[in-house]
Amino acid sequence: MTSKHAVVVGGGIAGLATAAALQRGSWQVTLVERQSALSEVGAGITLWPNALRALDALGLGGRIRERGLAQSSGGIRDSRGRWLSRTDTAALVARYGDGVVVVERAELLDALQGACGEVDIRTSTEVTAADGEGTVTIASSGSDGNCAGEVLRGDVVIGADGVWSAVRAALWPHATVRSTDTLAARLVGRLVGSSEVAGGEIWNGGGDYAGVAPLPDGRLYAYLAVPVAAEPNGEVDWWQQRFAEWPFPLPQVLADAESSQLLLNELYELTPLDTLVRGRIALVGDAAHAMTPNLGQGACQALEDAVELSAVLDHRLAEGDITQRLSLYNRRRLPRVHRIAKWSHSAGVAASLAGRAPTTFRNTVIGLLPAGLLLRRLDTVIDWHAPGT
Repeated sequence: MTSKHAVVVGGGIAGLATAAALQRGSWQVTLVERQSALSEVGAGITLWPNALRALDALGLGGRIRERGLAQSSGGIRDSRGRWLSRTDTAALVARYGDGVVVVERAELLDALQGACGEVDIRTSTEVTAADGEGTVTIASSGSDGNCAGEVLRGDVVIGADGVWSAVRAALWPHATVRSTDTLAARLVGRLVGSSEVAGGEIWNGGGDYAGVAPLPDGRLYAYLAVPVAAEPNGEVDWWQQRFAEWPFPLPQVLADAESSQLLLNELYELTPLDTLVRGRIALVGDAAHAMTPNLGQGACQALEDAVELSAVLDHRLAEGDITQRLSLYNRRRLPRVHRIAKWSHSAGVAASLAGRAPTTFRNTVIGLLPAGLLLRRLDTVIDWHAPGT
């Protein structure tokens, strides 16, 4: 039986992971990316045990654990630095086999690209049309010159092209992307001469929240979120003033930062789709379920998507089986990603609460929740295993 051909649209985490997974399953893969180079917006990334298992299935788990840093602490603090809740990292490892690993996004992207050795990667290539029969029309402007109207045909087409997906727009015209009215700044910095940093989030009760996570070699990944109505900008002094009175280490890491280090992104989410599949088209990652970052599960779910999709698309499938197997992918993934996106949205609402009364109530409730209960609630998110393991 001849190898089947997959066209993957999008060269970020979701696209590269899907291409790597399908290649491991003996598919021929063409990946198209509209940017001139493969890149991923963001400074650091949090990988929970479910994502590490997905990376294990791609043969990359060991490398990422080695290049990243397992977090020794975590939880939520208030604006005075007092712990509202703490993550028992030892219990996390005991329960799920891994803790939380934080790595630079570029490191993860490099590992995924390295796993795509036989994939035909075409950059500077944009999808202009797609249909449910496995056909996409592309326009490219690479080193070989301009090329518009070329048609690519695959036994399956994977839309991995992010929150503003062209593939989804073609087949899901009524899908809606909505703003959370929040803007996030991310950076990787270094604290000179500082002691050990406790990772986790800080909620201040004024609509802002932030988080820090240690990286290898004494570096620190930090993210800061503020309402769009606060009119934030890309100048570091605006963020320094906004977070000047926050607990260690936020003011300290911002003090030595430069504006060029800040990566600013308004946070969007995708309203739930009724299906992740149309004919021979399947969606993965943010194209399928863009969610707020408040559970740290956006990329984790994209990695799960890649492994699950590859598992159902066995390369030995007969021609008529592909749409049936895509339906199986949809049944497996749709309820899970909807549930996690909803929980992530709720966490974002809680983190960005403003006003003394609601935030006092929030902090009190969080402080009363037993650590064991919080850990058990994570089961619905973290307790995922690659098919066949």
